[in-house]
Amino acid sequence: MTATTPTVHQQIPLITDALELLKRLIAQPSFSREEDRTAVLIEDLFRQNHIPFERLLNNVWAKNRYFDPAKPSILLNSHHDTVKPNPSWTLDPFTPVEADGKLFGLGSNDAGGCLVSLLATFVHFYDRPGLSHNLVMAASAEEEISGKNGLELLLPHLPPIRFAIVGEPTEMQLAIAEKGLLVLDCTAHGKSGHAARDEGENAIYAAIQDINWLTSYQFPGVSPVLGPVKLSVTIINAGTQHNVVPDTCTFTVDVRVTEQYTLEEVIETIRANVKSDVQPRSIRLKPSSIPAGHPLVQAGLALGRHTYGSPTTSDQAVLNCPSLKCGPGHSGRSHSADEFIYLREIGEGVTGYIQMLEQVL
Repeated sequence: MTATTPTVHQQIPLITDALELLKRLIAQPSFSREEDRTAVLIEDLFRQNHIPFERLLNNVWAKNRYFDPAKPSILLNSHHDTVKPNPSWTLDPFTPVEADGKLFGLGSNDAGGCLVSLLATFVHFYDRPGLSHNLVMAASAEEEISGKNGLELLLPHLPPIRFAIVGEPTEMQLAIAEKGLLVLDCTAHGKSGHAARDEGENAIYAAIQDINWLTSYQFPGVSPVLGPVKLSVTIINAGTQHNVVPDTCTFTVDVRVTEQYTLEEVIETIRANVKSDVQPRSIRLKPSSIPAGHPLVQAGLALGRHTYGSPTTSDQAVLNCPSLKCGPGHSGRSHSADEFIYLREIGEGVTGYIQMLEQVL
């Protein structure tokens, strides 16, 4: 990538170099917690453009040349870790292949296209004086496992962030809200006994009562963008043999939380209405949003894009500032066999990010 491209209409070098970087990223396995080799590739990009950078574990970040602590900062973030390829791949997931206007390879869509487009955007603005905001570019690790050594680890080392663009495949549409995630491990208690006699207290039956409540209860606060809080019982286990009444039954609840509630409020409501013990695995993955009237959102709308609410989680969940999820690619291709991104989408990502930020900076 070069840092000398002056206008949005002359982005071909940036787009070409972004595509070449994406191919190099695909060729290096970068499973969560194993992103060291792709971190080196991102470091190389900064070196080639004479951009000072820092690294913490496998997170790499940089600030624009004329960074001014007195100005507010915008975070540009996407991740360079990937899931492991599923068994249905027919191509080598680590060999980038161009065919039919597509680039195939693991991580091409989630979220390599977003990452290289944001890096190109950062390079474009890096040397520009007189910006109204600072830019901070962070390529983070462990997003696919919601790990604690990714963006969450990095945030205390970054300057205060006014708002953020989080690169995830949205077809460059504007995800102005994202549901948070609670995973609850629940245990219903009973009393063991012989199944042939009328004895014991069946923990499965106790669990069923709680599950019935969970599947029928509706939180009264409904988000205008994200809709209702969604509860799904996804795992259940009980019993040791056919003739023993089980004294415990465990089940897991997946809860997608909107900005109408804190995670703690949701837990409190559930505990007040079920008899089972309820233990959250984490209260880190909060719902996130950015106002529809925010200048960044308005810039996207002016380009003909639309807003929506995203049911899936991303690194937005660990941010404590307004954030917009937006990027090239399609969410439906993520984690799929023979994952790909359209070549044109890289160009749309680079020019789209630049056009939006031009309106803000």
